[in-house]
Amino acid sequence: MENLDYARLQMAFTLGFHIIFACIGMVMPFFMVVSHYKWLKTRNPIYKRLTMAWLKGVAIFFVTGAVSGTALSFELGMLWPEFMKHAGPIIGMPFSLEGAAFFVEAIALGFYLYGWNKLPEKFHWFTGVIIGVAGVASGILVVSANGWMNAPSGFEYINGEFTNIDPVAALLNPAWFTQALHMTLAAFVATSFGVAGIHAFQIFRKRNVELHTKAFKIAIVFGAIAAFLQPISGDLSAKDVAERQPVKLAAMEAHYETSKGAPLYIGGIVDEENRTVSNKIEIPKALSFLAFGDFNAEVKGLNDFPDNELPPVAIVHYAFQTMVGIGTLLMFAGLIYFISLRKKSWLQNKYYWLLFIIIAPLGFVAIEAGWIVTEVGRQPWIIHQIMRTEDAVTPMPGMKYSFFYYLFLYTILAITVTWLMNRQIKSLNQETSEEKGTGNTLKKSFKPTGGNKNKD
Repeated sequence: MENLDYARLQMAFTLGFHIIFACIGMVMPFFMVVSHYKWLKTRNPIYKRLTMAWLKGVAIFFVTGAVSGTALSFELGMLWPEFMKHAGPIIGMPFSLEGAAFFVEAIALGFYLYGWNKLPEKFHWFTGVIIGVAGVASGILVVSANGWMNAPSGFEYINGEFTNIDPVAALLNPAWFTQALHMTLAAFVATSFGVAGIHAFQIFRKRNVELHTKAFKIAIVFGAIAAFLQPISGDLSAKDVAERQPVKLAAMEAHYETSKGAPLYIGGIVDEENRTVSNKIEIPKALSFLAFGDFNAEVKGLNDFPDNELPPVAIVHYAFQTMVGIGTLLMFAGLIYFISLRKKSWLQNKYYWLLFIIIAPLGFVAIEAGWIVTEVGRQPWIIHQIMRTEDAVTPMPGMKYSFFYYLFLYTILAITVTWLMNRQIKSLNQETSEEKGTGNTLKKSFKPTGGNKNKD
């Protein structure tokens, strides 16, 4: 393997690791403040205990995200010096603002962690809101920088030089809004269904059912709503890609021949050598409509682009299909939850809880697939149509040693976080005497079965 391959592998691995913990760190504060609000309104000790448990989770993921994110910032200069040499002055603003949002989040987290019984209750609760808002702002700013790589703006490229730099135009590049919206909703979907699945498992095992049921409801509401909004953001993103990166759209759909009224493929096996797709389901004219809002619009195929500008089609296509398939599945799972609000008997059916247990990790799989589409689909460019990835990589040898070092380091970090979170979940299963006094009705009535013959 070449230096470029190891540099790509290291960036892909560390970004894939960081994005999971960053998404959790963005979304979990909102669960925490909702539970805290319910405690302030009801004084039910279960809500306070749940708030404290989620607070510890937020702190763990904040630290993990800070460590992995710091490593990524160093990697940009270490692995891609030519990219940072030219891009640094242009996209420095979103990274600087992201750093400011990070510090606001850290300060608010300090207030929230140590403000119990010290700060006024409403102000203390509001610091929790700031944690969530600052986390989302931080994520949006980073995605804005990535959007610039897909839709470079805010400069003039003359004779190989970047001139007339406008950092604000670079920050508000044409791709930032659609990418930020899609990524933010994806974070809420993945984290919400992940957290809901963990609590569903505890309910299924009849462990502190009342607490875990309250936690499940808070998390799943966020996830279900975001899952219904995600197709809208996906449509906006697809139309933006169709306009600005037609080769990426063609790779996503494995669309080789330019045609009007282009069909949409569901599934399919890509043969890159012969440039064909087999075993697919075709929906006539659907791709033209989804990309341009016109059933007879022309969609440019991969065969009309130079070979040296094509991304790895099979990888991009399979990742895109995975992302869309999982997103659709989670949307239907959200619909099942909303129906269960009326059909209370479903809560006694073990298959209801098994569904949410099984799909718990799928949102994160979809996020990884989405980033593969974004990054691999842009290849061979690191800055679309401006700079190739191979021209941005470091000339220093020995990247394989750096890759294996980061692999080892992040594996240890993942094991540590998993152990800490497992300990947190186990601690929630021990009911306090105060909670027992509230009357755990759900625990008495919940008996998972294969079905329920009683009518609603």
